[in-house]
Amino acid sequence: MSKIVFITGATSGFGKACAVTYASHGYDLILNGRRADRLYELCTALEKKYNIAVLVRPFDVREESTVMTTIGSLPADWRKIDILINNAGLAAGRDYFEEADLQDWNTMVDTNIKGFMYVAKAVSQIMAEYKEGHIVNLGSVAGKQVYEKGNVYCATKFAVDAMSQGMRIDLLRHNIRVTVIHPGAAETEFSIVRFKGDETTAKSVYKGLEALTADEVADVIYYCTSLPPHVCINEIILTCIQQADALYFNRTISE
Repeated sequence: MSKIVFITGATSGFGKACAVTYASHGYDLILNGRRADRLYELCTALEKKYNIAVLVRPFDVREESTVMTTIGSLPADWRKIDILINNAGLAAGRDYFEEADLQDWNTMVDTNIKGFMYVAKAVSQIMAEYKEGHIVNLGSVAGKQVYEKGNVYCATKFAVDAMSQGMRIDLLRHNIRVTVIHPGAAETEFSIVRFKGDETTAKSVYKGLEALTADEVADVIYYCTSLPPHVCINEIILTCIQQADALYFNRTISE
């Protein structure tokens, strides 16, 4: 029987790349995201190319009752989730603290913290029944260092780091592995979302960098989940060679 991986935020970026990577290794997939059309398109493509099964579950991770009900009522054949890629998250705005939009703050807290917790709780309850499983949480270098105008986004990713540590301790008795991946600059739709569709500003974030790609991050995630069952990589901080941490870059700017 094929193993099952549940991926949130699978419509783009790391989530979509993970879907392709795990499908290519023969995993069956449960795909979540808000954009149902993208999920079904991805479902069709992966089933056809890799001859695997895909279950699509479009919902917003911010909706507590929907998360708990949807995951709690998965069909029996899909209930034993081997791996959760807890990926859904976003940045909204990049402003000085006193100038920031409160709605941006609420969106990030509701998605990156509350939605993250809802999904992890629902899936961990199932994994606890089987006394095995692997949860991979997507953090960020912004969860290790705070940078200018990062304020609440950084706070939410610090929370992801802390919750990953707490989950690892509390789920130890159920033999559930917990890994947190902290990527640095990775060129996906992330910055376009952060800057609300301003593609020029979004592209400037990566100027002079050969940034990480979503596929490269997905490869690292897959590696962490492909090790022997008694081995757990607790955390990885992953950057391109031109980035030291959340603050320091060596940008090559052509004249």
